[in-house]
Amino acid sequence: MEFARGYAGKILHVDLTSGNLWREEPSEKWYRLYWGGSALGIYYALRLISPGVDPLGPENVLIFAISPLTGVPVAGNSRLTVTALSPLTGTIGDSQSGGFLPAELKFAGFDAVVIRGKSPTPVYLWIHDGEAELRPAAHIWGRVTGDTEDLIREELQDRQVKIAEIGPAGEKLVRFAAIMHMANRANGRTGLGAVMGSKNLKAVAVRGHCNPKVADPEGIRSLIKSTKERIENSKWAQSLHTYGTAALVKHQNGIVASTIDNRHLNGSFSDAEAVSGERMKETILEDMETCFACPIACKPVVKVEDGPWKVDPRYGGPEYETIAAFGSSCGVNDLAAIAKANELCAKYGVDTVSCGSAVSWAMDAYQNDVVRRKLDGEGERLSPHFGDPVSMIELTTSILTREGIGGLLAEGAERAAARLGPEAEALLAMVQERNAPAHISQLKHSFGLAHTMDASSDNSNVATHSSHSHHFGLKQERIEQLAGIRLMNLSAEALSKEGVRIALIAQYFYSALDALNVCQFVFGLGGEPFGPDELLAFVKATTGWDVTLDELIDLGARRMSMMNTFNNRQGVRPKEDKLLKRMFMVLSYLSTNGKRPSQEEISEAIRYYYWMAGWDEDGTSKPEILRALGLGWLPEAERGGKEGLHEGRVAIFPIRLSGNESKTVIRWGETDGAMAADL
Repeated sequence: MEFARGYAGKILHVDLTSGNLWREEPSEKWYRLYWGGSALGIYYALRLISPGVDPLGPENVLIFAISPLTGVPVAGNSRLTVTALSPLTGTIGDSQSGGFLPAELKFAGFDAVVIRGKSPTPVYLWIHDGEAELRPAAHIWGRVTGDTEDLIREELQDRQVKIAEIGPAGEKLVRFAAIMHMANRANGRTGLGAVMGSKNLKAVAVRGHCNPKVADPEGIRSLIKSTKERIENSKWAQSLHTYGTAALVKHQNGIVASTIDNRHLNGSFSDAEAVSGERMKETILEDMETCFACPIACKPVVKVEDGPWKVDPRYGGPEYETIAAFGSSCGVNDLAAIAKANELCAKYGVDTVSCGSAVSWAMDAYQNDVVRRKLDGEGERLSPHFGDPVSMIELTTSILTREGIGGLLAEGAERAAARLGPEAEALLAMVQERNAPAHISQLKHSFGLAHTMDASSDNSNVATHSSHSHHFGLKQERIEQLAGIRLMNLSAEALSKEGVRIALIAQYFYSALDALNVCQFVFGLGGEPFGPDELLAFVKATTGWDVTLDELIDLGARRMSMMNTFNNRQGVRPKEDKLLKRMFMVLSYLSTNGKRPSQEEISEAIRYYYWMAGWDEDGTSKPEILRALGLGWLPEAERGGKEGLHEGRVAIFPIRLSGNESKTVIRWGETDGAMAADL
């Protein structure tokens, strides 16, 4: 079948229960509606996952997805999305990672892999040049991630095989277990490694030799040619290449936006210099790895040979969020210990943010007399405390092995707190079962607002650090191009209508990036080397479609409404009482000057956000919005009337403030997205 370039044109389906595998070949119209990545994954989740199923049961479905841009040798192309019902949140689990496996999946001839059921015995999936098979994996069950990769490559007699695997934590169903590849890249945050473990699926191994064809090779060459100069002129890209995201440690601390001691204290970590990217480069940094075809090379690799915390460089090195989770949030200033915690998480396969947050919560809990007595009553006699690297490593290890208190913490901090009572729950730094990232919303109201919007809509991206834009990092020409708003005189604390519009349009843009599976470190709204114009050029040159920027924004809106609909089906509705309470704390640290968003401001912002997004007051997407987004096949699209129609199309939100207020409109009519009958 010959249609849009960039696509392999095939979806691999795997039923682990029966052992059956088959290929599906969707239409070009279907591909242009869902594109790839996260949007494609959520489509299958909506089609195949019934409301109320056990996330760790065989009825859950696990989807690996890439996009038409994957494998095309332009910087920032190699991203993998994994989707399923999350065992951590009970909502859509949606996670992205980089590396070389995404491109390899395209070379192997597939745009996605849809996995259902449960194998009676451990297996791994072997995908190669348009073919696939299930192989026994009992001999590698229980192995750490690095050993798993070595054994599979030896068995397949090919060192170039790319492998996504789980470690022992995924096998033991730690609720924030990650899917790893290259033993140091993680699809984390939503516990999809536990889903993989629940299916007795140890790994997915991939090898292919078919390069994707593009519609405009000269256009692609032009983008590649401009990459070097753009990266050299991007301070952000240069900083990433030098330090990785650890470059943010000193910056965050400098603007008094660090998270300290499980968020009891927010502001300036006195030992930030000791755990900074600069200190890492001076001491333990050995190399900077990259993803397929990306010259930025922003993945730190560290090595520690001396002292109590020896660290194997195979497992990469800590990023900013990891340093914040195991460092400042635990009060730990030992960079080698933080690197060791990162290595352990990569070897055993867990998300470092959730794990570090669980550790810092446990440290907090042990300092509370009531909670400590309850823990002692369960046979625990630990004494972890903030600032102690030894107890930080001990708690981390207990989680990875589910031993002792780790068995409780492996369920996630919220479940652990619920078991211990209200005193323990009061210590949570959470948004909807997700540990909040290391950013202070008292300083970044629009960033905190985006977390809040996700929480109120129960979006899968609740409390992530990569689905929104830091207000003061926005580039004027890029946000004006998308939203028509001047950033001048609009502070980071603004929760005005303009601020809400910026938050929403940025979310739609980053949502589209996740559907296109491109890296926001390369294509973004701030100081990245490429922006919306280059993204559009990349899409056109690859696919040959006459795509507009509005269509890509619509794609972002479609993905978010699909996520929202999935979560509504799971019985989840907005709960403002579950927002991150500590974002309303008054801070007295330096530049914060007691600033904080008020509950009233947040509530009003939510209402305005819903109106712009085309959602009802209860946070559900309006039927006419779903129909206009091409989602007319959803049962939720059939209720209600025609409110909101605008010249035969649905107005999603007003985006311009200058002159007459215009509207972005969805250009898709009602579309039946039904697939083959066997789905």
